[in-house]
Amino acid sequence: MAGDSGRSGSVYGSVAEPCTVVLFGASGDLAKRKVIPAMYDLAIHNGLGPRYAIVGFARTPMAEDVFRATLGEAAKSISEVGPIDPKQWDAFAANLYYSPGDYGNPEAYAQLAKRLAELESAKNIGGNRLFYLSTPPEVYPDIVEQLGRAGLSQPPSPKSWARIIIEKPFGRDLASAKALNHIVLNVFDEKQVYRIDHYLGKDTVQNLLVLRFGNGIFEPLWNRNYVDHVQITAAETLGVERRGGFYETAGALRDMIQSHVLQLTSLVAVEPPASFDATAVRNEKLKVLQSIRPFDLGMVAQEVVRGQYSPGKLDGKLVPGYREELNVNPSSKTETFVAAKLLIDNWRWAGVPFYLRTGKRLATRSTEIMIQFRSAPHIVFREKEVEPNRLILNIQPDEGISVSFGAKRPGTEMSIGNVTMNFCYRESFGDVSRSAYATLLNDCVRGDATLFDRGDSVEAAWSLVDPILDVWSATRTANVPQYPSGSWGPRESDLLLERDGRHWYNP
Repeated sequence: MAGDSGRSGSVYGSVAEPCTVVLFGASGDLAKRKVIPAMYDLAIHNGLGPRYAIVGFARTPMAEDVFRATLGEAAKSISEVGPIDPKQWDAFAANLYYSPGDYGNPEAYAQLAKRLAELESAKNIGGNRLFYLSTPPEVYPDIVEQLGRAGLSQPPSPKSWARIIIEKPFGRDLASAKALNHIVLNVFDEKQVYRIDHYLGKDTVQNLLVLRFGNGIFEPLWNRNYVDHVQITAAETLGVERRGGFYETAGALRDMIQSHVLQLTSLVAVEPPASFDATAVRNEKLKVLQSIRPFDLGMVAQEVVRGQYSPGKLDGKLVPGYREELNVNPSSKTETFVAAKLLIDNWRWAGVPFYLRTGKRLATRSTEIMIQFRSAPHIVFREKEVEPNRLILNIQPDEGISVSFGAKRPGTEMSIGNVTMNFCYRESFGDVSRSAYATLLNDCVRGDATLFDRGDSVEAAWSLVDPILDVWSATRTANVPQYPSGSWGPRESDLLLERDGRHWYNP
């Protein structure tokens, strides 16, 4: 990654400079489940910095020792980084602090600034500051504006830095994304802003760039001359669980397609950057989004499918439908499934469809990219059924890459079978303790923005999604196709590909 600096000795590449992390929303679910365990993982692998402090900021009044104990209990029960070592946790927890306050209260930020100065002096941290917004999106503007008013958006000295991580969703449509960008960029410079998407921290996603640009056998094939089509699937077996209220205002298009799935699309289709640094890579990703053919009314009707899960069975157990979930309107039209066909109007991908789908309560939990190659131009084995060659990147739950091709079966007959070569990260490199959040946090404290979204890319993604939202909003009375929980989505999703003579590749 570009931007590496400092001494080596970390599974994260290099040790960052000393810094203070201010975690807004520190008493919330995301902080407990993802962010704090990731920081613990960084700390024990020398990826956070030789000296650091983590200051939690939230509305909940809480003594500092209670804050530490609460995070410790949560980390032990729900951490994604493996078992928590008590001695290592105690050493980490000694660097945890708490500063309660209301997100819109200037006095709370004055107290925060005072606390930061005291900690930085006592621990010889040097003024490097990272602000992490792990809060509901509606308070983002308050936090950003108050940081600016308190003078915290700028580093305290010319040799230090100040950065801010903002969680998705970044807006709920193009207009709100532009408004939020305006607020953020009035206080911070773009180079200080890190819009995080945890999918991009997964090894297989990053390895996509290595696979393409570091291997001579793949890059020559990565274009319309050899690729028949691309499928990107982000499937979940879970329903909305306790997030029915949130999901009613979001839906799968906003929650998944606009962010995760379009991010994966841009990485698959990106042109070779001039160099592997943040500016060059993100410039090329933006060009991909700008090259995707915009949706109009007719295209939305023909090339975008939505669905909503109904009651069904998963793992032999009956599960409720979406409209039966807590805090969901019994006549809701909110989509829990989206499938879409994209066309990228540039030289490399002209005529190659990209099929995207995401959904809840599907048959299997899996996120993968499937690249199907064109058949050989002259089929020598005319009476033999030869399956197409596929390259599959498994992003979750098991990270790896597989390549499928035809081979002769043993015996005297010329019988062809499809075989697969598999590469599994766990088998090849061991079960390395590293979460996507930890990877991205380490990149941020090292100043590497390669895997983070830029403001113009966020707006470009919303520009693609907005026309679909507009059409669906204008057709409130239209029926949303239902699909049984435990299936692969509504029948209309299959028809989307069958009209083109293709079919979904189900993990």
